[in-house]
Amino acid sequence: MKIATFNINGIKARHAALLDWLDEAQPDVALLQEIKSVDEGFPREPFEERGYNVETHGQKGFNGVAILSKLPLEDVTRGLPGDDEDEQARWIEATVVGETHALRLCGLYLPNGNPAPGPKYDYKMAWMERLEARARALLADEMPAMMAGDYNVIPQAEDAAKPEAWTEDALYLPQTRAAFRRILNLGFTEAFRTRHPEPGHYSFWDYQAGAWQRNNGIRIDHILLTPQAADLMRDVQIDRDIRGRDKPSDHVPVWVDMAC
Repeated sequence: MKIATFNINGIKARHAALLDWLDEAQPDVALLQEIKSVDEGFPREPFEERGYNVETHGQKGFNGVAILSKLPLEDVTRGLPGDDEDEQARWIEATVVGETHALRLCGLYLPNGNPAPGPKYDYKMAWMERLEARARALLADEMPAMMAGDYNVIPQAEDAAKPEAWTEDALYLPQTRAAFRRILNLGFTEAFRTRHPEPGHYSFWDYQAGAWQRNNGIRIDHILLTPQAADLMRDVQIDRDIRGRDKPSDHVPVWVDMAC
């Protein structure tokens, strides 16, 4: 089962590019972030024609997450637990049913948090506390599960081409990285770094200042696996070259192959 996470930076702006990638990469499941569309405005038909079930949690003009799955989805829920007043569409989860295992999928778009300090950073840190609580619950369930998406976290210096440029940024502040490590240290496997410990791997290149051309990237799109899911992991890669195509997102897909 090939499962990808992809911040597409607007379903309407990247519609053609997303379809091209789906046709080429053929993921069984794609977790999307920043669809920037209300649910009823999401262009479902081209994806359904390709055999995907479509579940969305949208918001006008901002945020928004979705799941595209060629396999059956069960028990779809929307919104990260812990704050009933949070109206930002940043979390969707469902159980995908494979041939040998069912897998709980959580697609997330973690807040950016800039400028920091400030209310946006406070929101980011509160959101990460709620994420940790949900992570603990997933572990307690003892079923294969993953939390995948745009974390807006640069975990360590090796995850940035120029880490010194990010020292005051919400993505790389010590408090941000510590919150991420607290979740990892509960017992999760960070899929990509486990298989690719060397530096130089990125999933985001800014549109500004020729970042792609100079390979001035950062790695902020992550797949976290429970122990039961980590046992099923066969491969994990970044589809880096997508960034160099016409009208790309500033992110590229990260995918994991699971034996389920």
